[in-house]
Formats: sequence, structure tokens, C-alpha cells
Amino acid sequence: MDNQKIQRINELYRKSKAEGLTEAEKKEQKILRREYIEAVKGNLLSQLNNIDVEEKDGTVVNLGEKYGKKKEN
Repeated sequence: MDNQKIQRINELYRKSKAEGLTEAEKKEQKILRREYIEAVKGNLLSQLNNIDVEEKDGTVVNLGEKYGKKKEN
């Protein structure tokens, strides 16, 4: 998600508190918020997929591989 979209989310939020939004702006806000949430989830999942954990027996396990979420490149 680029900085311009984040600024637009913030603009719409401020406008909603100050004077309210039109139906088109509410729809745009909903779409932008969903896109932002998906970007955050994707970034978090990517980070978690790259974490290695050392088990008690000394083996190293990648969390993405262990839980079947790691995407192949």
C-alpha cells in the first residue's frame, strides 16, 4: 500500500468526523481500509514465514513450513 492511499484513508476519516461522508466516499473508505488490512496481514505473514524456531531437541523449524503457509518462490 502506498503512502498516497494511506493519506486518503486519513483524509476520509477526518472528513467523516467533521462533516460526514457521501455514499461514494463511504464506499471508497471501505475499499481502502480493506486493502490496508490485507497489506498488513500479508506483511505479517511474510515475516512469520521467515522465522526459524529452535525446538527443545535442537532442530530448527521454519514456522511457514511447519504450519503449511509458506509460499514457494
